Amino acid sequence: MKADIHPDYHEITVEQTDGTQFKTFSCYGKEGDVLRLDIDPLTHPAWTGGTGNVIEKGQLKKFEGKYGDMFSKK
Repeated sequence: MKADIHPDYHEITVEQTDGTQFKTFSCYGKEGDVLRLDIDPLTHPAWTGGTGNVIEKGQLKKFEGKYGDMFSKK
């Protein structure tokens, strides 16, 4: 690797919406910083079963009308 062209890769703490924390390595901030998440697997509909909401709001029907039903279960 060339010297002085890559960002600093260091350990940070990630804090989820429920307050739980874990350590990981990142280029975010500086050593020891805390990255507080607004959206994570605990709150995002993709992980919390929110697909029902998409179907209820008619988004699936709208998508199928535009692109067909190639992604829908038959």
